[in-house]
Amino acid sequence: MQDQHIASAFDRDLEAIQAQIMKMGGLVENAIMEAAISLETRDEERAEAVRRADKTIDALEEQINEEAARVIALRAPTAIDLRLVLSIMKVSANLERIGDYAKNMGKRTSVLAQMAPVNDSAGALRRMAREVERMLKDALDAYIARDAELAQDVIDRDEEVDQMYNALFREFLTFMMEDPRNITACMHLHFIAKNIERMGDHVTSIAEQVVYLVTGSIPDESRQKADKTSVTNITPE
Repeated sequence: MQDQHIASAFDRDLEAIQAQIMKMGGLVENAIMEAAISLETRDEERAEAVRRADKTIDALEEQINEEAARVIALRAPTAIDLRLVLSIMKVSANLERIGDYAKNMGKRTSVLAQMAPVNDSAGALRRMAREVERMLKDALDAYIARDAELAQDVIDRDEEVDQMYNALFREFLTFMMEDPRNITACMHLHFIAKNIERMGDHVTSIAEQVVYLVTGSIPDESRQKADKTSVTNITPE
């Protein structure tokens, strides 16, 4: 009876923490799209709202980590249960980083709003962000459903995001060579594109945690990144 009580309490704790993960995930999904929309519409107030909302995301990560640590200390989970608790902490860390990249997009939007638009770059960035947001939604769905197949699909789709980034990188280089007056704006746009590409990497990490939870093995890391610009890249903030 005592073991059953402990198991029941552990399950309740996990359900509560996973509910927080889903709340955090919803906030991060919203941050991605709000940041992209504010860039395309040059809406500085919307961009500022994304920056402010990041504090809530950070607070949730801290709360999730505290709860996870408490569960480990009180319930002493072993094997599969411990793996699950540790995965929660890794997922929340990835969500927090994605939120940071969305916040960085908001910061640069405020600067870009004072400059002349560069072709349809903002629209292209919004489409790229939309793909990452879809990936994140599917990764979180896969996490809750323990769906390794859906998680693997998310991992595979990261290549599409890399290819979109590569195309934008070449486009920005062209714009800068054609007209030096585009250099400052294109540098900011490039950093935003890189932020979105990095979001995709963190979503992939969440999907890999799902595969690990279900199978006990981390997916093969031999997959080559489709981002071919790293040699010439400046690492974004």
